[in-house]
Amino acid sequence: MFQRVSRRAFSVLVVAEHEAGKIGQGTLAAVTAAKQINSGPVTVLVAGSDAAAAAEAAGKISGVDNVLHAKDAKYDHAVAEQVSALLVSLQKANNYTHILGTASNEGKNFIPRAAALLDAQPISDIVSVVSADTFVRPVYAGNALATVQSTDAVKILTVRPTAFEKAAAEGGSAAVAEASGETASGPASTWKEDQIVKSDRPDLGSAKRVVAGGRGMKSGENFEMLYKLADKMGAAVGASRAAVDAGFVPNELQIGQTGKVVAPELYLAVGLSGAVQHLAGMKDSKVITCINKDPEAPIFQVSDYGLEGDLFKEVPA
Repeated sequence: MFQRVSRRAFSVLVVAEHEAGKIGQGTLAAVTAAKQINSGPVTVLVAGSDAAAAAEAAGKISGVDNVLHAKDAKYDHAVAEQVSALLVSLQKANNYTHILGTASNEGKNFIPRAAALLDAQPISDIVSVVSADTFVRPVYAGNALATVQSTDAVKILTVRPTAFEKAAAEGGSAAVAEASGETASGPASTWKEDQIVKSDRPDLGSAKRVVAGGRGMKSGENFEMLYKLADKMGAAVGASRAAVDAGFVPNELQIGQTGKVVAPELYLAVGLSGAVQHLAGMKDSKVITCINKDPEAPIFQVSDYGLEGDLFKEVPA
């Protein structure tokens, strides 16, 4: 005997990232992934005592059916213990079948903890949805793709923002409801401060053009030429892990397997060899160009256009 399954049999909770009343681009990609999972309802969770504007913005996203706003101040800085406890409470109360976060530093912080509390295996950094229980994610620094099927009652995922189209930020009309959850039990992390580098340049994760420097820049002072070039191009500035580890630039500029994943329309790599770990974070760029004096550098193999030359002569010109 066949049983008809309701279209609301599956329900997805998307955890929003937001700042200054605006929903992050990664969350828009996560909403797209959520809609690909099934045709059931998509709920967006916005957490924070000063996030009313962000909650209203979440309600306008096309494809969103419900918005939950957790107003308690303990969620203000996305401390993993508090957010994961909130997710567990909401899942038990609403029986979500899928919980999605962004594959960002924030999402990678609380999603694994929430999965452990729900006795589920998280599937990280998905780049494609095959079905409600089967997903594709990169492995071996992006050199291979694994198709993973989950048998857990609750599927807990992080979504690679560059792999999915962004849902329209306008067009939805979801109502906003209040949400609350349990306080984390046991020792918890404590927020101290946010150190935010303010810049007029585009955000690295969503910029249409990116200029990235590597160890070949030789010093942090030499990155000034990339900053000037980026300002002329309207681009964001990134760096390889080698440049970050050498202290040339701060950690938030790192692109690669252990940094940010970007997919701009134009990616310019300067003095950057193109190690496989770095390629994992930028190889989906639409057009890749490079400047390097070593013709054997791996970056030339993935570049659409390459200039063999001394960056200290080519860039200032």
